[in-house]
This record gives sequence, C-alpha cells and structure tokens, in this order.
Amino acid sequence: MTKFLSRFAKDESGATAIEYGLIVALIAVVIITAVSLLGEKLNAAFTEIEGKL
Repeated sequence: MTKFLSRFAKDESGATAIEYGLIVALIAVVIITAVSLLGEKLNAAFTEIEGKL
C-alpha cells in the first residue's frame, strides 16, 4: 500500500491534464466574451443601417 501511495504521489500526469483543462476553459471564456462583445457591436451596426434604409 505504501508503494502504491508513493507512486501515486509522484505521478504528475493527472496534474498536467488538469492544467490543460484549465487552459482550455480560460480560452473558451475569452472566446465567448469576445464573440458576445462583437455580437453586440454588429447588432448595433445593423440596427443603424436598418434605420437609414
């Protein structure tokens, strides 16, 4: 049992997977925020164009 716990404590593959998961989540949040802001600006632009037509 001690050997298993020692080997488990030294294994870093799980930590690496968690780090990659956090990076992907952060990138997703940035993309969602950018698309949301861009969508609002596009909506305003199209509304202005519609009003002028």
